[in-house]
Amino acid sequence: MRPKRVATKRKAASPSPDPDTESHFDSESERDEERVPAPAAKKRKTQAKAAAAAKPKARSAKGKGKGKDAAAKDGNAEGEEGVVEASASTTPAAVADGAQPTNKVLPVRISFPPKAEGTIRIATWNICGLAAAQKKGFKYYVEAEDPDVLVLTETKVNNEPVDPALTSRFPHRYWSISDKKTYSGTAILSKVEPLSVDYTLPGHPDPKSVKGRIVTLEFAQCYLVGTYVVNAGTGLKTLDAKKEWNAHFEKYIRELDRKKPVIWTGDLNVAPTALDLTNPKPNWNKTPGYTEAETSSFARILNASGDEADAGAPKFVDVWRKLHPALKHYTYFSYRFNCREKGIGWRLDMFVVSERLVEKVKMCEIRGEIYGASDHCPVVLELEGGL
Repeated sequence: MRPKRVATKRKAASPSPDPDTESHFDSESERDEERVPAPAAKKRKTQAKAAAAAKPKARSAKGKGKGKDAAAKDGNAEGEEGVVEASASTTPAAVADGAQPTNKVLPVRISFPPKAEGTIRIATWNICGLAAAQKKGFKYYVEAEDPDVLVLTETKVNNEPVDPALTSRFPHRYWSISDKKTYSGTAILSKVEPLSVDYTLPGHPDPKSVKGRIVTLEFAQCYLVGTYVVNAGTGLKTLDAKKEWNAHFEKYIRELDRKKPVIWTGDLNVAPTALDLTNPKPNWNKTPGYTEAETSSFARILNASGDEADAGAPKFVDVWRKLHPALKHYTYFSYRFNCREKGIGWRLDMFVVSERLVEKVKMCEIRGEIYGASDHCPVVLELEGGL
């Protein structure tokens, strides 16, 4: 009998210190907000003191559980004490009112339905730094989800990690690591051995800038492409770099599809439509991830246009959106301004598949309660048959 795990206090997730950190738009721009100025420092301190004086001290609690129970966390992004005790679920019953969960730390107990028989389960998660996520319950999500393939983005590792929780579960591990220390990073961890591995974006004029952003695995029946797509930057200062990436990636994904069907996943750093962010109007053409250039590129991948369409270029499908055509659920919530509690978010992490694979998709869900180890929530896909 395994000993019971006792909850320990962990620091709540905190914003990235790098002002230019990829999809963490809280540090790049006021992407998630309705552009309401923050209160003055003195006022904030006064309000904080008043709130602290008015709030009764929370009683300490010990989270108990076995196996896939996540460690209890005494604290959240606002510094409050307490333990979240909720089973992670994104089933219709759990979100019957159409709202996503608002917890700021991982649930004490994490469990998911087993995958459908005869399917492959693939999960993608922007972890906002592996080292930080490991301190906040990362492994408990991985244990509970138990995917056949795990795609990690923004790993921020400088060397290939030696983590028993990963090495014992995934015998085939492929890490794309940036030359810039603790920056970007993409990995695909798999129980299934691929036929080949590629870390490049063919044709891109700056291969160094691609490092840490893409891993392509070739399997017998399909390609799996994991990406941490370039961000357009504060004030759209790196939008040209994003356009460069998009131009070459559009060509690359079509070339792959001519050989085998493609599964493209990761942090795609784009909100495809107005449904995919809380405040579309004030952010349009002003904020990275929601500009004409970025959304048009994504739309071209889904639906080839012009000469490509005439030539019968393949189409791709944003799987979660196809299954949830009107739902406004998100995968990223800024740590700032209480965005998680307010439900102010963006859908940046997704699965895009070749049109001919859609009929094999059995499930695609945002794991809405898996928040706190990162400012992103994982997304999971189940595909009938093997890879």
